Amino acid sequence: MQAARGASLNPSDTTDDEASGDVPETRRRTPYLLLFAAIALIGYGTDVVTKVLAVRHLSDRPPVPVIGDFLQLYLARNPGAAFSTGTSYTMALTCVAALAAFVVLWVARRLGSVGWAIGLGFLLAGVLGNLTDRVFRTPGVLRGHVVDFLMLPHWPIFNVADMCINIAAAVIILQALRGVAVNGARTTRPLRRAERDNERPDDSASAS
Repeated sequence: MQAARGASLNPSDTTDDEASGDVPETRRRTPYLLLFAAIALIGYGTDVVTKVLAVRHLSDRPPVPVIGDFLQLYLARNPGAAFSTGTSYTMALTCVAALAAFVVLWVARRLGSVGWAIGLGFLLAGVLGNLTDRVFRTPGVLRGHVVDFLMLPHWPIFNVADMCINIAAAVIILQALRGVAVNGARTTRPLRRAERDNERPDDSASAS
């Protein structure tokens, strides 16, 4: 009956479909999207709240030790990108951040992997956190300076959004090394299968 209906009797066919990256349309993406949204909202909310507290309690104050001289709180305003880079291109960086947020949301529609949900969630949180500063803080719209307040020895002052972006980068690189696509498909298996096919002796040669 299964064969008559076109269903496969070979259990290995399912693995081959997954290996080729053909994820079924019926696959539910809701859990991944919820995880993505939760991480993005928590990361973004933490960044906004900590910046508000930093401006309120650290303005015009010397560094405040948290863990001796290893971790201190010190308010700084950064017109550039993460870790004070590109300070002369504030408006351009604002446009890039807005585009990056749009791209993350666009890619997230295809989520089918826990790892990618975590990575993209942290990435969106970090991008939106610093983008909010550029839009709403002084000296003006699209030219706002990002609030930084976490200071380590011999390291640029940073904030929670910068931490989210770096966590996202690490997770995304790990997913790429594991060969996991955004939709959850394994991208390394087809290569191995192709190598096996190439190594398989030709039937005509065997017959001769």
